[in-house]
Formats: sequence, C-alpha cells, structure tokens
Amino acid sequence: MSFQHTVLDRFLRYVRIDTQSDPFSDTCPSTEKQKDLGRVLVAELQELGLSDAHMDEHGYVYATLPGNVEKDVPVICFCSHMDTAPDCSGTDVKPIVHANYQGQDIVLPDDPSQVIRRADHPELAHKIGHDIITASGATLLGADNKAGVAAIMDAVTQMVRHPEIPHGKIRILFTPDEEIGRGVDKVDMEKLGAQFGYTMDGERVGSLEDETFSADSADLVIHGVSVHPGFAKDKLVNAIKIAGEVLAALPTDRLSPETTSGREGFIHPVHVHGNGEKATIQFILRDFTREGLAQHAVFLEDLVKSVMTRHPRASYDLTVKEQYRNMKEVLDLHPQVADYAQQAIERAGLEVHRSSIRGGTDGSRLSFMGLPCPNIFAGEHAFHSKQEWATRQDMEKAVETIIHLSTIWAENA
Repeated sequence: MSFQHTVLDRFLRYVRIDTQSDPFSDTCPSTEKQKDLGRVLVAELQELGLSDAHMDEHGYVYATLPGNVEKDVPVICFCSHMDTAPDCSGTDVKPIVHANYQGQDIVLPDDPSQVIRRADHPELAHKIGHDIITASGATLLGADNKAGVAAIMDAVTQMVRHPEIPHGKIRILFTPDEEIGRGVDKVDMEKLGAQFGYTMDGERVGSLEDETFSADSADLVIHGVSVHPGFAKDKLVNAIKIAGEVLAALPTDRLSPETTSGREGFIHPVHVHGNGEKATIQFILRDFTREGLAQHAVFLEDLVKSVMTRHPRASYDLTVKEQYRNMKEVLDLHPQVADYAQQAIERAGLEVHRSSIRGGTDGSRLSFMGLPCPNIFAGEHAFHSKQEWATRQDMEKAVETIIHLSTIWAENA
C-alpha cells in the first residue's frame, strides 16, 4: 500500500513551536508554551475525525482512533513527548531540509562552526539519497521527540484515509516534561484505558528498545559553619569547599557517564549550588539492575562519610529517591508486546536492532504503572544539541511501523 505521507510537513510545523521544558519550575507542565503544540495537535486530530481529542489542564493530549474490526483487540497506545530538552535553546527553530544527501559534511548557516560531519555521525553513511532535516545552527532541532509526534500523527492520518487497514481501538497520548523526568507524572491511566503501549522516541531506524536503566536521584546537603571571614580562624567550616572535596573524590576512571558504556552504570553529579553555610549536590544514579543501583547509593554514601571525617563540625543529609525502573522487568511478563513490534519493523522492510537504552523513556514508568511499553525508533539523531538531525525517509518508516504494528495486534486477537 502506498501512502501520501504528511510526516515531513507536520514535523517542519511542529519543530517551529518552542516547547522547551524547565527543570526548575514546579508547575505541570513546567512551561505553558508546551501547550501551544498541544493545542495544534488537538485541532489536527479533531480535523481527522478523532472527536474526543483534547488537552487536559496539565498539558497532556489524549485521543482515540476507533477500531474497525469485529474482533476483541487489546487497546494499544502510541505515545510521544512534546517538550524539548533544556540543554539547548528551542526558541526560533529554523528547520532546513537538505534534499538528496550525498555524503558531504553539513555546515549550519547561522553558526558555521556547527558542522555535522560524517566522521562524527557515522549513521550518515547509511543516509545517501535521504532528505536530511537539521536546524540552522543556533538551536536544537526538536526531533527528540517531535519526530515521534509527527510519525504518530501521520500514522493516524493514513489509517483514517485507508479504512481497509485493519486495527483495533488505538489511544494516542502526547506528554509534556519528559525531558525533565516528569513525563507521566499526571497521566490519567484510567482515562487512557490502554492495555499495552509504545513510545516512539528511539534513534536508529529499525531500533526496538525493551530495556532501560533503572534510575534514582540522590540529593546531598552539606551543613557547614558560617562565620564572618574576618573572624573565621578555627571557626569557619565552608560547605562549598566540602562539596568540592566530595566531587574531587569521585572516581575518574569508572562510574561516570564519560567512562562507561554498554551495561555499566554510573554516579553523575548534575547540579551544585550553595554558600559557605549550606551546599547541595544533586546526583543521578543509573544501572540496569536494582542491585547495581543500590550499590551505587552505598558507594556514594561511603565516599561522603570518608570526606566528612575530615570535617567533624560539619554534617550532611543524603536523600535517595526512586525515579524509574528497568522496563524489562515488566516487558518480560508480556513478551508479545516487543515481539509484535519486531514483526512490524520487519514488515516495514527494515533490519531490527533490539537493544537496551542507556537512559529512560516515558515507557519506563508507564510500564510500572500498568502499561507495558517498549520504545520504537522515530529517527532522531544527536538529540539535545545544535547538530540534531533526522531524515524524511526514516520518519516515514516509523509511520509504516506504527501501521503494521496496529494491524499485527488485530491479526493476533
């Protein structure tokens, strides 16, 4: 079946809407501008005939594509997040389509120092003849995850236009604040009403990810002793300096993102602030097993205790909180969810790359909230950076995968 795809046009529209989330905001969504995209998506879904499409007060977009078969097919959900990362500006994104790519390095015009080189992006070797989309060099592109949003929207469009495609009831979910770890904080699971789900938020075309890190946060608060510096001899205990000692004591050859790969976990400081009296270091802990995660927390506390023995008049509090857990623990109980996704990718004419994510997705938490939810490619690359890119052809393959997957669930009901 041949489709008159809409995914590129949608993508180019969506990335121009600034949806950057804010980790320092305590609202939901963390930025009101995320709702600007939500309103656009609701209007487009309603135009397609999904009459129940709406956005709630927290910025979540819900919609239903009714089934068109008589079978009792499990309700599946396709999910992508609308926000872009705080790491790089998402304001005034100017997408550029580099048609019929022929292997050259791509210089971004608004900042010629930003060059997307084949040497740095080996996946480009497989994109000869593709139409590559980049930003202009001043911002990120927003393919993470507007490529996924556009793919879902185009898949819905094709299934509406082609009622001969068999599928059960499909729920659509677009979330805010995934990039700051709050993507499913306010999801109404009862309203969603799906049994199984898929996030469209992967990188390499053909990739299927059914395992993620397990993740905790760790907040270290160091309490020093504040004294006027002119009268501080033998009295002042500087919390900032103690924080520096803690950071300096972290291993430099292991247990950090820059020294690990594969299934190795890490301890990573992400934010430091404070003054002489009180200083705070925020860490993230990552591992593929609960046991490894617990060991990282013990290692960190032992390190802190060792540093604190040199400062007996200071004290500390270390608080470890759960963020998400490895989705594989849930998905192993429902093997058909990932197996059907693998079949769909193969039907799209692609080689399947089944792997683990050194990170997490909304699906990590959704899986433990009762919605087993692996992650499927959307074709985004170099995310969170000014060199982010995607291709039209890869996004169209993501659309085809969604459609095949919807059909496979109906066939196997």
